[in-house]
Amino acid sequence: MSQPATVFDRALARRRLSRALAAGHPDFLLQRAAADLEERLSAVLRRFPVAVDLATALPVADAVLRPRCERLLRLSEVESGDCDVVGDLEALPLAPESLDLAVSLLALQGVNDLPGTLIQIRRSLRPDGLFMGCLLAGRTLQELRQVLIEAEVAVSGGASPRIAPFADLRDLGSLLQRAGFALPVVDSELVTVRYGDMFGLMRDLRAMGWANALGSRRSVGLRRDVLMKAAALYTERHADTDGRVRASFELVWLSGWAPHESQQKPLRPGSAKTRLADALGVAERRAAGEEPGRE
Repeated sequence: MSQPATVFDRALARRRLSRALAAGHPDFLLQRAAADLEERLSAVLRRFPVAVDLATALPVADAVLRPRCERLLRLSEVESGDCDVVGDLEALPLAPESLDLAVSLLALQGVNDLPGTLIQIRRSLRPDGLFMGCLLAGRTLQELRQVLIEAEVAVSGGASPRIAPFADLRDLGSLLQRAGFALPVVDSELVTVRYGDMFGLMRDLRAMGWANALGSRRSVGLRRDVLMKAAALYTERHADTDGRVRASFELVWLSGWAPHESQQKPLRPGSAKTRLADALGVAERRAAGEEPGRE
């Protein structure tokens, strides 16, 4: 079995997250994700005996989860005073079928082996247990990615990776199915955050611990002339009429259930007892060449 590609330097990412938490991690995107979680869980009319928050950087989901569960555990990838367990998302310290609900907000985009992590989450859920995860995906930071590459090529004649690759929406749906989740659902929302300039965005990324942690990154930072060129391109292409610039964050929600016999299952082809035309109250029209009375 092949090993997953090492895209991220996870030890570096954990050190940066630890410093961000100590300095006061900005929570505006996490608060947005927590509000979305509240809305999504409101449609699930049940309580969960044991729930776990998987590596959400701040305890923003606590107020949403505690009224819905009897026991809530918080797992963090770094030492933190408000977590119950310190663990690795790629090697989860969770027993099989020990949970009824697993939630993760804006953490899973930083793992090297997302398929393996999803499989571990599914195995940790009891039958009919629920997983809900929010992570950054494809269109996130598309403006910054574009101008950094273009500026570095124009000034120095080449470019190195500066922005993490984010999974595509369609790929994430396939990963849920491969992990064995039943009734998988994937949807996304593009959130736009405005800044005074490109440097304000970059300061926020560093403050959230999201600076470049790619394993293939260069050991030296961007040159000043490259940064100034990128900032000029950003303002030229992505500024509103008031001069503030836009930054995109695509929040993708994944949800799925551990299989259970009580869950709905698709009907077998040809097993329907009512024709669609009868249900809609319209005349049935057959395709050209189809024999009358043929099912």
